[in-house]
Amino acid sequence: MKIAFLTSGGIAPCLSASIGRLTESYLKKFSDVEIIGYLNGYKGLLSGDKISFPKSILKNIDKFYQFGGSPIGNSRVKLTNIEDCILKGYVKKGEIPIEVAANQLVKDRINILHTIGGDDTNLTAADLSLYLEKKNYNLTVVGLPKTIDNDVHPIAQTMGAWTAAEQGAIFFENIVNENTTFERQLIIHEIMGRHCGWLAAATALEYRKRLKKINFIPEIKILKKKWDVHSLLLPEEKICIDEECNRLNKVMDKYDCVNVFLSEGAGVDTIIKETKKSGESILHDAFGHVRLDELNPGKWFANTLGKRLNAKKILVQKSGYFSRSSKANKLDLQLIFEIADYAVKSAIEGNSGVVGWDQENSNKLSCINFTRIKGGKPFDISLNWYKEMMDEIKTI
Repeated sequence: MKIAFLTSGGIAPCLSASIGRLTESYLKKFSDVEIIGYLNGYKGLLSGDKISFPKSILKNIDKFYQFGGSPIGNSRVKLTNIEDCILKGYVKKGEIPIEVAANQLVKDRINILHTIGGDDTNLTAADLSLYLEKKNYNLTVVGLPKTIDNDVHPIAQTMGAWTAAEQGAIFFENIVNENTTFERQLIIHEIMGRHCGWLAAATALEYRKRLKKINFIPEIKILKKKWDVHSLLLPEEKICIDEECNRLNKVMDKYDCVNVFLSEGAGVDTIIKETKKSGESILHDAFGHVRLDELNPGKWFANTLGKRLNAKKILVQKSGYFSRSSKANKLDLQLIFEIADYAVKSAIEGNSGVVGWDQENSNKLSCINFTRIKGGKPFDISLNWYKEMMDEIKTI
């Protein structure tokens, strides 16, 4: 039996731990198993660039859980985007990427492929499985859901998201002290979340929990409310700039600062319209997503809010790379172990799909059919913890 691992897309605080747990499970259960990892995601699969996992690695398996990132590397490759694959040199002109990838799997005699990534990664794997099935080659593909955005439908919780929220809170715990350096200061904490505001909301929740453990000194105006989250902007919420600025001006006047937690997808439609009006083009990646780094939502909100709040100093700080590069925390490790163990079970039984807690099946841990997997799941703003937090923020 030959197993292959592949991690793809942006990194998250779960990749190294997932590889470690899968490796541990297979090597302990099967004496005849052979494991390889394709290097740098689908790029490695296209080129045949891979590494073997020797059985001796078991003695160092705990070390996988001490690292962030991916031990076998990542890349953003869409196999169905033929032009992009040719342009980047992953395949030659005239070659079809999905055929090249499928042929490599056959050449390497892979029986089980584990893909660790978001919806794009796992749906590409499903296409590979279907392609090989038509060629009478039986390949079981079991995906593990990785994204700090926590936006894969119908999966309740994706691996790495809890850690990213915790790390984002730690990041801002330091950044917020910049508010002591200047009068009327605006800090925009930009948090990843293209379509889904879960990470921004969860980061704010975690940060405010940590804030409660700090002893403030009200006698000299070192106040909890000055260090608090004053505004939380999400893609799922309608943003009325006039109303928000009226409220935040009162905060600025009282505490000499405003702290905004911004999900990077918030207000993007408005920003795109204004960008197009100015004659600038909107850039997209290989998956057709708007390149948010170039669109720069944080800068747009900094300019818009800064003027209205008469801010004397403005900082835009992005916690994304800091948060997603961490090793998995204890809560995520528990989730990773449960998902990885079930992924091995599903693969051995010959069931393809993506493993996760299925929100459409009583939150049961399941191997969910690829046809049901979709990205861009919105954050549920009706959740009690979110509504309570927003009520508290709006009364500061």
